[in-house]
Amino acid sequence: MNKKILLVLPLVAMLFTSCNAVKRFFNTDLSDEDYIVGQLYADEYVKEQPVKMKKPSASGGNEGNADKLGIPLNDKDNRKLYAAIEKWFGTPYQYGGCSTSGVDCSCFVGNIFKSVYSIKLSRTANDMTGDVKLIGRSQLREGDLVFFTNSNGKVSHVGIYLKDNMFAHSSTSNGVSISTLENSYWKKHFYKGGRHKDVTTQY
Repeated sequence: MNKKILLVLPLVAMLFTSCNAVKRFFNTDLSDEDYIVGQLYADEYVKEQPVKMKKPSASGGNEGNADKLGIPLNDKDNRKLYAAIEKWFGTPYQYGGCSTSGVDCSCFVGNIFKSVYSIKLSRTANDMTGDVKLIGRSQLREGDLVFFTNSNGKVSHVGIYLKDNMFAHSSTSNGVSISTLENSYWKKHFYKGGRHKDVTTQY
């Protein structure tokens, strides 16, 4: 009899725990639901080395270069775009953050578009796909958005395409930085480019 009780007790405990888990699930308040949905669309931690550019030659001075970014500029490049990115460059990543103390990918992109193009975008990367015309990677040009999916298959990350496969974004590992579409993670998770009708470029 004692042996039977010992065998039954663990089963009862498991059933009780399962019932409590079910109750917690069905009694989840709105904030928890928002959190769960947020996780589906959250950026994943991507460990990568920032793109290393060749340093501008000393003879060329500072003119014609995005100094912090290390990107040589030419007459076609939108200098206002690069200057705006430089102001945020190095800002640490923060999920839900929207300041120079910490910023997520969509807030960074939204701020750049507002200051450079006077365009207001949606707050999340997924919603931004509805603000633009979706295009393929081969069509990308300066000022286009680049969207990426996470392991859930959801559009969870966004950046701004520059040139030569480079894009600016708020990376989970490096904060606001420059990455390349040739990186194995970004290449695998690239979803679509996005072109806003009011963004013009010389490229």
